[in-house]
Amino acid sequence: MSHLSASFSATLRVRLSDRPGSFARLAQAIGDAGGSLGAIDLVRVEGETKIRDVTVDASDTEHLERIVEAVRAIEGVEVERVSDRTFLMHLGGKIEMRSKVPVRTRDDLSMAYTPGVARICTAIAADPGAAWNLTIKQNTVAVVSDGTAVLGLGDIGPEAAMPVMEGKALLFKKFGGVDAWPICLATKDTDAIVAAVQAIAPGFGGINLEDISAPRCFEIEARLRKLLDIPVFHDDQHGTAIVVLAALTNSLRVVGKKIEDVKIVVTGAGAAGVAVTDILVAAGAQRVVVCDSSGAIWRGRPGLSQVKAALSERTNPELEQGSADEVLTGADVFLGLSQPGAVSREGISRMADAAIIFAMANPTPEIAPEDLPPGKAMVVATGRSDYPNQINNVLAFPGVFRGALDVRASAITEEMKVAAGQALAAVIPVDELGPEYVIPSVFNRDVAPAVAAAVAEAAERAGVARRSR
Repeated sequence: MSHLSASFSATLRVRLSDRPGSFARLAQAIGDAGGSLGAIDLVRVEGETKIRDVTVDASDTEHLERIVEAVRAIEGVEVERVSDRTFLMHLGGKIEMRSKVPVRTRDDLSMAYTPGVARICTAIAADPGAAWNLTIKQNTVAVVSDGTAVLGLGDIGPEAAMPVMEGKALLFKKFGGVDAWPICLATKDTDAIVAAVQAIAPGFGGINLEDISAPRCFEIEARLRKLLDIPVFHDDQHGTAIVVLAALTNSLRVVGKKIEDVKIVVTGAGAAGVAVTDILVAAGAQRVVVCDSSGAIWRGRPGLSQVKAALSERTNPELEQGSADEVLTGADVFLGLSQPGAVSREGISRMADAAIIFAMANPTPEIAPEDLPPGKAMVVATGRSDYPNQINNVLAFPGVFRGALDVRASAITEEMKVAAGQALAAVIPVDELGPEYVIPSVFNRDVAPAVAAAVAEAAERAGVARRSR
């Protein structure tokens, strides 16, 4: 099943003969090619021809090319230009720096810069903590990546990672009011990354690690948390975990089950899989079985990495063995944080009744919602925006950092993450919950303030807040 998306859309500038039926043939060709016709604008009329801008949506790049070729093949239609709307959005980058103060006179200049700025520098030199009040540190986060695990693209390098990091910074500002800046490092060396982030940390109130491949991401985060006195948050791990906890909390309410009673099977033991497992255990889950490509991870399984061996100590209490499909037998919840095909229709069919299925591999889920056995799953979620219940990290990280910055937290603790997940779940009133509505929309204005408040309160309880909210 193909899903049309604005991310694969283009505006075609076409010249049509001004005869009855010309545009109808154009629309028919787009429809026959499986495209969706969007905005239609008349640019100008030239004699017996009309020039129009026609916007079309497709399901992927190849589909978009087929639509364009179908239009080119129409007699009496000339395609003058094809403008990819996504590329146009990214021209020149998506973010910029703006001044908060006017600089119109000599007085303005002397206070904003030399000589007046020297007094501010002296004050901070005497009391480094004054930087929280007198610089952008109080509201600024570094979005740091080495480009080794970008989306589903893998190791594409720091330059190619920049559009994602820019987008992250844009979302920080849009949803949390946080000023963020992309920092893409031209090194994969763990020591070099740690040293670089430590060196730039004085200018930031928090560090958001992004798209760094496992297992290096675990070590980098752990070392930076020990070295720095500001929050260090690997969003691929903890942002995902917070949103999954929120969605699962509400899903369990829908199906009438409790987290301490259910059996949960997780596929994927990378950054997200480990973090999701940890937050669920912290929230009360008792029976979590994590699977990698070799099947269930159990205490004593030969050949486990250090990370997976540690994971085996806090999961799979019954030492279940076998493939993901096999351990799904009797499971109440499936959480996919792996790859397409990680589980099968047959495996899902062996789950308990009123099952909860989160197939979050993106863009292609572990199992497509339309391929699930009929009547088995009561709640289904994915990482995609074209299905109900999208698990999207933007629901977490803006509010998490907003709350942490508001109280000048020195760290983000597990208690703060659990509080964020519970607050996110509570945005939806219980009487509005349903199988297709277990997680709020990313455009729900209540989300970031609710998460921020919960995180700030939890930081104070955990003793990592340096001021009250």
